[in-house]
Amino acid sequence: MKQMAIGIMSGTSLDGIDVVLANIEGTYTDTMVDMLAFKTIPFEEQLKQEIRQAMNEKAASPALLSSLNMKLGYAFGHAAKQLCDEHHIPLKHIAYVASHGQTIWHINEDQHHFIKSSLQLGDPSAIASIVQTTVISNFRTADIAAGGVGAPLVPYVDFVLFSDPICSRSLHNLGGISNLTYLPKGSKEDDVIAFDTGPANMMIDYAMQMLYHRPFDEDGKIAEQGQIISDLYHVLKRHPFFQLEPPKSTGREVFGDAFTDSILKIYHHEKPEDIIHTLTVLTVETMVEAYQRWIIPVHGLDEIIFSGGGAYNRFILESVQKRLPNIKIKKLEDLGYDSKAKEALAFLILGHETLAKNPANLMKATGAKRKVILGQVTYWV
Repeated sequence: MKQMAIGIMSGTSLDGIDVVLANIEGTYTDTMVDMLAFKTIPFEEQLKQEIRQAMNEKAASPALLSSLNMKLGYAFGHAAKQLCDEHHIPLKHIAYVASHGQTIWHINEDQHHFIKSSLQLGDPSAIASIVQTTVISNFRTADIAAGGVGAPLVPYVDFVLFSDPICSRSLHNLGGISNLTYLPKGSKEDDVIAFDTGPANMMIDYAMQMLYHRPFDEDGKIAEQGQIISDLYHVLKRHPFFQLEPPKSTGREVFGDAFTDSILKIYHHEKPEDIIHTLTVLTVETMVEAYQRWIIPVHGLDEIIFSGGGAYNRFILESVQKRLPNIKIKKLEDLGYDSKAKEALAFLILGHETLAKNPANLMKATGAKRKVILGQVTYWV
């Protein structure tokens, strides 16, 4: 039965709240979605600062986390309602809302007295109080409890929507973090390979804000003007994350503002455009090397389909094409989807699987020991 639903995503780049409205029917590989509307609603500056504070080990407090959890829930709910209002959709027509939440901290492996875990804020009851319908949230912890790392989850949706019988393709998202989902032609679930390749917009955006007082490097124009800072590049390339074998994932707790700020302080004497260029080249080279090392020689690759905010960075896409001349480089729009809406749409689909009581984690991608139903359901009566 066709239903109208909303997906909400707030990613590591803190660009804003991505809200997608779509019709959905069917499950698993029979899933059919028709996107009706999409919008990114910027965070209020005070709320954004509180999110950054919550991600800072030295600045966060229990009171901040408690308050921010509700504030974000209300913000997500109002963002969903705003999209409905703008498109004259009564809330009573929305079957459910699926919200990823705002990731504050993610621990991939047990560390001393800290265990694998993931914290997403944005209370589902607060969301439900605004949208007045069922809310699915907290998608990552079921996979962690099953022995996985709770990430990546979007590859399940990539497999459902984009598997092809004759084309080996990679769905590559350039958000705050760069991550790929590889789908060999005629793939089954166990054939899917998915992992993070390193930072994408996260470090570049922070450096742009600090050095140029701009939110991001539009079209890669600043990066294009710069030159490589050899010492900085090699320091970054020696980061332990790049030596790990997949499956692997990372986030703001590794490549976030504090890490980037330390880089900017050490290399403050360098030209700003050279710093932006070097950070951008790091994004390009680490993803290219991931393909050359773990995908192309073993499995073959016909095309890479980019999504996320970085898909609009011309310098990045052209640089990847130069490094991988025999691979077709596309954007998600070439397949009829909106690059910016992809992750919000993915969690809308995952929420649909939750309500159908279908497991939706790819064990090979997350490292989980068993299939599990993702998400927790908050009902509205």
